[in-house]
Amino acid sequence: MTAGCSWLESIEIDPTRDWTANQLYTEARAAMSDSNWEVARDYYTKLEARYPFGTYAQQAQIDLAYVYYKDDEAPTAVQTLDRFLRAYPNHPNSDYALYLKALATLNERDSWYSSFTRQDIADRDAQAARDAFDIFKELAGRYPDSRYAPEARRRMHELVLAGARHEISTARFYFDRKAYIACINRAKVVLTDFQQTPMRDEALELIADSYRELGMFDLEADTRRIIEMNKPAQTSSN
Repeated sequence: MTAGCSWLESIEIDPTRDWTANQLYTEARAAMSDSNWEVARDYYTKLEARYPFGTYAQQAQIDLAYVYYKDDEAPTAVQTLDRFLRAYPNHPNSDYALYLKALATLNERDSWYSSFTRQDIADRDAQAARDAFDIFKELAGRYPDSRYAPEARRRMHELVLAGARHEISTARFYFDRKAYIACINRAKVVLTDFQQTPMRDEALELIADSYRELGMFDLEADTRRIIEMNKPAQTSSN
């Protein structure tokens, strides 16, 4: 009998077992405010499991995604937000859910600008930037009056510049290593995808220089004529 009681006493009893949805949500929010991500995640998960159809559960999904995001679990944050947006496409906080999804897709928090504008940006990071751009664009298009729309548009602009810089950096890398065909191909991406950015002119110069190194002088001359044609337009626009 004594052994049995000892065994029963060793079973851990969940102190939240009788908590209401409001109590779970309140304690989860408090833990989140204190950056106690593990406790917040535990409370939000229990709230969703025990009260799956209430308004608290809906908000808990967004808050849980934020917790994952802040706790360096960006892919899980994106999955949680996708699940939320599918379940509640017209939720009042759908704009914020999209905004948070874009940030989690970039997998950044405080230093997003330096992370995505560095010269050695990886192709994997560039794809994340393109995906985030599409999410920001969806946010700005679907919710033009949202409080997050201006920031979404600003970040779209910065991501375009970062993408153009990435392609130029890669093209320059190939040129310096005498891989001129590869250089031309990457520089042409700037002309097709980022033609409105300042990196367009550098891309044309790299293409012309590559044609020169390849002995394709007719193509070099054609490219340099385009460069000259662009100069008056630049002068008049200033």
